[in-house]
Amino acid sequence: MSGHSKWHNIQGRKNAQDAKRGKIFQKISHDLYVAAKAGGADPTANASLRLVMEKAKSANMPKDNVQRALDKATGAGDIKFEEATYEGYAPGGVAVLVETSTDNINRTVSTVRNSFSHHGGALGTSGSVSFQFDRRGHFVIDREEHLEVTEDQVMEDAINAGAEDVQTSDEAFEIYTQPADFVQVEAELTGKGYDFAESEIAMIPQNPVDVPTADQEKFEKLIDELEDNDDVLAVYTTAD
Repeated sequence: MSGHSKWHNIQGRKNAQDAKRGKIFQKISHDLYVAAKAGGADPTANASLRLVMEKAKSANMPKDNVQRALDKATGAGDIKFEEATYEGYAPGGVAVLVETSTDNINRTVSTVRNSFSHHGGALGTSGSVSFQFDRRGHFVIDREEHLEVTEDQVMEDAINAGAEDVQTSDEAFEIYTQPADFVQVEAELTGKGYDFAESEIAMIPQNPVDVPTADQEKFEKLIDELEDNDDVLAVYTTAD
């Protein structure tokens, strides 16, 4: 069950993004939203949410930011948020999915469309690229943080916990699950002492592609601008 791992390439880009404090908070806000939406906003009864809230605390994320993400997920307060997913193509033909939660759908679609247009991409119609992704649970275990654990042990523990697939590289173990099994796998592996560099339910590209060198700068600017949008929860691409 080993195979090509995207972790090295993903990490290179994440490290550059995480130089911006706001990027860290946005990622945590997304995880808070997803966890609260799936299992409720009470961390004592929602193990996934509890783990994300610990990440927020470690990152010194302001309590107002945390509460705003929870309010979006639960519909608390007077402002009602609407979820919408936009699909399009970045420069180089890379497929892009943009998940949003907004109190003004017209504003959001306008800013997302403008981001695509300004950086050489194109916003598409519903279903135009989503077929290229699968929604799956995704865990990343940094091998440097678990030097004592063998590849065979991780595979055995993950599969016994209910995972579908384990991919290995020099840098990490990547574990994939069905969304319905995410909480169970997370709880069982956490109970065995594993720490996750990443743990989320995400849209995983079926066939990752390389971004042409000539389009790399425009691609990165588009993704950065989308991720800087306060209405955007997550951006997924087929880029390798």
